[in-house]
Amino acid sequence: MSTLSETLPVIDLDVFLSLPEQSVKVQEECNKAANALITYGALLVHDSRVSEEDNDTFLDLIEDYFAQPIEELQKDERPEIHYQVGVTLDNTEKPKCAVDEPCLDIIANLDPTERPLDISGHHPDPKCRFFWKMGAPPPYETEYPALNAPNVVPQAPSIREKWEPTMEKWGRSMKNAVENIAEMTAIGLGLPREFIKDAGKYGPHLLGPTASDLEKYGQRDTILAGFHTDLNCLTIHGRSRYPGLNIWARNTGKRIPVRFPPTGRYLLVQAGKQIEHLTGGLIKAGFHEVVVNEATLQTVERRTASHPDRPLIRISSTFFWHLSSDYELVPKPELSERANALNMTQKAQTVYERIKVGQQVQK
Repeated sequence: MSTLSETLPVIDLDVFLSLPEQSVKVQEECNKAANALITYGALLVHDSRVSEEDNDTFLDLIEDYFAQPIEELQKDERPEIHYQVGVTLDNTEKPKCAVDEPCLDIIANLDPTERPLDISGHHPDPKCRFFWKMGAPPPYETEYPALNAPNVVPQAPSIREKWEPTMEKWGRSMKNAVENIAEMTAIGLGLPREFIKDAGKYGPHLLGPTASDLEKYGQRDTILAGFHTDLNCLTIHGRSRYPGLNIWARNTGKRIPVRFPPTGRYLLVQAGKQIEHLTGGLIKAGFHEVVVNEATLQTVERRTASHPDRPLIRISSTFFWHLSSDYELVPKPELSERANALNMTQKAQTVYERIKVGQQVQK
């Protein structure tokens, strides 16, 4: 059993952006990025371009938005297009894993002390979400005309004027960082630098902050987001004000509480299903959950004392980076070989068939 450090590997984007690709330092950093995703399904990124102030402005705006009365929020719901833009209110999304056999097998095989909180009650997650599209429309006719619904801008005057500039600014910061990580990962895997980034050039990327009301759902061991993996290629988050995110490292079965360094310009990146498919399972989509734990409750206490006038809402500034819908997902043979060597102990190898990204999302 390997003993894991308390924090995930930290990848320094500044090194990658300031030195030539061939330099030893850059190559080492790229190998470190690829290995972190192979081992943990996640990594922390240090990026000097990212400002804490932008993250705070974003978190304040999203807290204010979700602190509005429910009738205001309901104006931004678009159930007729499956909530692809706008708001999804609490108790709408269900963790798929609760009814998914392979996923339940994974939980059953974990040591009881390392298992996620029990999702077998099939309860929907008490979190809310807002989807803001950040993809560039493809210059060709797509087989999957992404629901061409325009983005929803909230109505309340105090929120409306700040909304688009704040969403775009923070969304761009995360998009730039995650695309650089895609480049570093490609280099670290022995692929051309642009390989993954180009595959996502016209992806239907989404800035999708989630919100959990800790006044309403702040009891210890409340599941805010049940055990699951992400469908997209790479997911990136800024620092949340409240802890509670746990991830599972693929090779150890250990639950790791995600801890950001206390200050500084850091983001968290997690692997999703599309990069798993592309690498033939060499990188696995990382399982994770968000729960109310002891650390969450301590932070609530501190925050109530330090910011008594602020809403007690846990915001996660999640950005889902997707591959382009028309891109054909085919595992790279040399990566599949490495994956098979890594997964020797598994009884059945997962088969990653040739499939368009749009089909993978629809399925």
